[in-house]
Order: sequence, then C-alpha cells, then structure tokens
Amino acid sequence: MKRVVLFLLTNIAVMLVLSISARILGIDRFLTSNGLNMGMLLAFAALIGFGGSFISLMMSKTMAKWSTGAQVIQRPGNQDEAWLVDTVGRLAGKAGLQMPEVAVYEGAPNAFATGPSKSNSLVAVSTGLLQSMNRKEVEAVLAHEVAHIENGDMVTLTLIQGVVNTFVIFLSRVAGYAVDSFLRKNDEESSGPGIGYWISSIIFEILFGVLASIVVMYFSRQREYRADAGASALMGDRRPMIDALRALGNLQAGQLPKEMAASGIAGGGMMALFSSHPPLESRIAALQSAN
Repeated sequence: MKRVVLFLLTNIAVMLVLSISARILGIDRFLTSNGLNMGMLLAFAALIGFGGSFISLMMSKTMAKWSTGAQVIQRPGNQDEAWLVDTVGRLAGKAGLQMPEVAVYEGAPNAFATGPSKSNSLVAVSTGLLQSMNRKEVEAVLAHEVAHIENGDMVTLTLIQGVVNTFVIFLSRVAGYAVDSFLRKNDEESSGPGIGYWISSIIFEILFGVLASIVVMYFSRQREYRADAGASALMGDRRPMIDALRALGNLQAGQLPKEMAASGIAGGGMMALFSSHPPLESRIAALQSAN
C-alpha cells in the first residue's frame, strides 16, 4: 500500500509547491486582476495538476527505494535472490515486458511495483513476505506486481491524478472568486482579488482535494482486481493468487510510506471510500467467480 500512498503524497506536495510558487510570483493575481479568465485559469490548472503528477511519477522509483530502503539485486548473493530474479524475469517475459529491477527490503509482509514506464520499472518484495509464504504464493505476489506493470497502472494513475488535480485547482479558484465577488459586491473601488479569494480558494482546494482522493482511490481498488486477474493469467492458474491472498489475511501486512500505499500487494484505509485496496475477501471472491 505504501507505493501508492508515497506517489499520492509526493504528487500533492509537488502540486502545493507549484501552487504556492504561482501565488508568490503573482500568477494567480494576473488571472483574476481584471476578472476571471477561464481559459487561462484552466491552462494554469492543467500545468500545475499534471506537472505535479508527472514529476512524482518520474521520481517514483527513486522515492520508493529511498523510503523503503529497498536494495536492488545487482548480482544474486544467494539462492533466494537468484530465484527472485529468475521468477520476475520469467513472468516479465510472459507479459512481454523488459526485465524490471528486482529489490528486497526489510519489513513486514508486503510487495510493490513502481516506475515511470513499462520499460523502466521496479518490483520489490519485503523480507517478511519471503519468510511468511511458500514459493508458489510468493510467485503469485510477484505475478500480481508484474501485472500492475503490464497494465500500465502507474501511468494511468498519474493521468487520473493529473485530471483530478486540474479540476481541484480550477474549481477551487472559481469558487474562491465567486465568494470574493459576493463579499465585495458593494465595493466598487477595489480591483483584483481580495482576502476572501485567497482564504476561500485554499479552503475549497482542501475540500475538493478530499473529494478527488475518493476518485483516485476508487481507481486504485479497481486496478487491484485487474492485477489479481493478471497474476492468475500469467501463472495459468488462479489458485496460487487465491492462496497468497488468504495467506496475507493471516498476516500483519507491512505499511508502506504513505506516498506508496496504493502500490503494495495489501493495503486499506480507515474508510472504504478512502481505501486504496479492496478487502481481501472481495478480491478472493472475484477470483473464484471469474470465468
């Protein structure tokens, strides 16, 4: 789960930095000085929204390694590492992918895949997962992560995050401008946005950001179902994936950094709408009912 959370937090942080910089440089003031320019505002919102998403995507592998302490296996040092590299390579070959980097990190059971493209990706697994599952179950988890890469989930998540960021920025400023205009409707001397615009746009940006996260987390949950199905296809059998999910249900899954939470094999949230992963029972039921 940490991979998705890390991505989202990095993206939000970048977006906030770009947004604050735009205010300091007076770009917001330019957009509202003589009335709200919708076209310019939409272009500005898209630049900030997609810019933050793609910057965080480009940084995803580096951030993942840094935040988890994952060590890429350059040369296998033992039989387990050799098996990991060979298994990921075989699964990637079945999926028609270039060989991802393979890494191991210290921690409770979990695994993740990340990277800016299908040809530049990383699959990492925790020592806790390797110690808690048999090889067939670990292979299913690896197949699940390779399926994420095959499906292009990180890029798709970036596009969705960029779209929702764009509308968060756009709508928050439109709403802020409307509030400011209402508060100053009898003030004919002042020009440009007032304090009402700055305060209300920040409030609306936070509110719309929360609503946008519901959309992003819905997609995150759907992609888990697709990756489970993809893992079953890569292995030619759905039973190992079902067994791996059942094994996860009996373990205390490790928590990934918040920017990466949606990227792990297991995850969740305090509320269903904000959960990056469906319940394990639902994922197992979906596999069992698949044709």
